[in-house]
Amino acid sequence: MLKKNRAVVKNVSVATLLGCLSVSAHAATWSDTFVGYRYGTQFTEPNNPENVEKHILQFTHVSGYSLGQNFFNLDVLQSSSADPANNSDSGATEAYLAYRHQLHAGGVFDEPLAFGPVRDMALTFGFDLNTKNTGFAPRKRQLLVGPTFKFDVPRGFVDLSLFYSREWNHCGLPPCGLPENQNSLSFDPYYQINLAWGLPFEAAELPLKFQGFYNYNGAKGDDYFGVSTKPEQLMRTSLMLDAGQLAWGTENSLWVGVGYEYWRNKFGNHDKPGVDTDAMTFNLEWHF
Repeated sequence: MLKKNRAVVKNVSVATLLGCLSVSAHAATWSDTFVGYRYGTQFTEPNNPENVEKHILQFTHVSGYSLGQNFFNLDVLQSSSADPANNSDSGATEAYLAYRHQLHAGGVFDEPLAFGPVRDMALTFGFDLNTKNTGFAPRKRQLLVGPTFKFDVPRGFVDLSLFYSREWNHCGLPPCGLPENQNSLSFDPYYQINLAWGLPFEAAELPLKFQGFYNYNGAKGDDYFGVSTKPEQLMRTSLMLDAGQLAWGTENSLWVGVGYEYWRNKFGNHDKPGVDTDAMTFNLEWHF
């Protein structure tokens, strides 16, 4: 059973520091920061036949500078008792951190690398970390690097990235089948196709945006039990209304909407309960 990891707090602090290093030498030319909230009742976990209710608190920062841009996101997920913490009847708590940095060809070489529908290209690199206080005690460490195609759209953005990825994870359960005195596993290198978008638009004079991402991860070798993993798909998307603009005339302050999470072969698992997710969510964003 593959699950996401359990990182210690100091690792989250280190990741936050690393996320700031790329902008320390260059002043930001634009930025957007928000606190978000998502809620749903149809989440799943591998090898668990029950639907899991989750409250998710989100902190996101994105900014641009002369050579490129930064993206930082931290999700704190609180499960219901259907996904219990280790040795507890209470729900598990998870923290998941992602950081991405793009170096734009147009910023580095003073001229965009544009062709066809692509307005520029970038070199993207980053990492994911997480922690979860279940008996499995996952502790994911993921590194990614690869090119990003930045498409020319009238408003907003559409980015397509092709990543080379390495992942390391941890299992705290005796049945995981790892060698004695070893509870971590290094997976085989794999590729990730990532599509990310944020598209503002108006409908019936309502200010809206359609946003999200889609990941396709290739198989990453055997899991903790020697079972071959399968390719994994994850999409999170939402349709949001700029309620702040309608209520008090301030754009990009309070957004309200609905979202959808689509997950197949979660963490590379297959042929067991809880590896496929179809979850509707209620979403809020407060930008400042």
